[in-house]
Amino acid sequence: MLSDKTIYIRDLANCPPSYLDDPGRREFFEIVWLNNEEALHEPQHDFQTLRGDWIYLIPPYRVHQLNKAGKKGVLISFKQELLEDDLKEFLLDVFRMFNIQGEFSCLQVNDKSEKALLSIYNLMQEEYNQGKINFIMIKALLKVFLLKLIQLKEQHFTLQDINEKRIYEFMMLIELNFHEERKAKFYADKLDISTKRLNQILKEKLDKTAVQLIHERVILESKRQIIHSESTIKEIAYTLQFKDPSYFSRFFKLHTGQTPNEFQDKVKQHVITHDNTLYA
Repeated sequence: MLSDKTIYIRDLANCPPSYLDDPGRREFFEIVWLNNEEALHEPQHDFQTLRGDWIYLIPPYRVHQLNKAGKKGVLISFKQELLEDDLKEFLLDVFRMFNIQGEFSCLQVNDKSEKALLSIYNLMQEEYNQGKINFIMIKALLKVFLLKLIQLKEQHFTLQDINEKRIYEFMMLIELNFHEERKAKFYADKLDISTKRLNQILKEKLDKTAVQLIHERVILESKRQIIHSESTIKEIAYTLQFKDPSYFSRFFKLHTGQTPNEFQDKVKQHVITHDNTLYA
């Protein structure tokens, strides 16, 4: 179903099970916009209310799936190639927006933002439902929609204190550098603060150290590659800059309680018995 598509738009109530099971889905960015619903996760920030409009931004090759069964809202899925002709800075902003929190990013939509986003979505849906899609129009509308989401994301962080902003910058730095840089000092230097101060901020806000968060990002990428790539465990170890696959296996087990092979086997079994659920 998705093999010949670069964009897929559906009301959640009419989203067929075949979409969830389609192997091509892993290549898509997903925007899940819930209307007047409870959040699907436990929010880490102080949102105004736990019921309302939520937008979940789910990157390709995610480990988990959010359980959207029975929820009111819409789904917009698209491949990166739909945006590849755009400016590099815009693509980087999109990538950051989808990946800042690892498995997914979440925005709460206020009334003003809802009106603007809904008007763009309605135009996009109307164009999508035409007999023959005008991809120039779809690309333009999708870009405007994404720019509005980027703006909404930035507004959220400007309301936070200086240390919240530092955490945001730190998480962005991890996203760009975790393959090569695993020491806290590198990130502290980039933020122009001491390693001690960086860890104080992170412990206060997230109850974790810089190294713990860096390692969590490495583990997340490990899980994604184990599940979604065709690479062997050994190849994944080298891709993630581990010089010794056995060290990678010990590192993975230390942080997850299971070896990479055990994790891979359990996920396969879980997918068979629990469709559209989270597996950690």
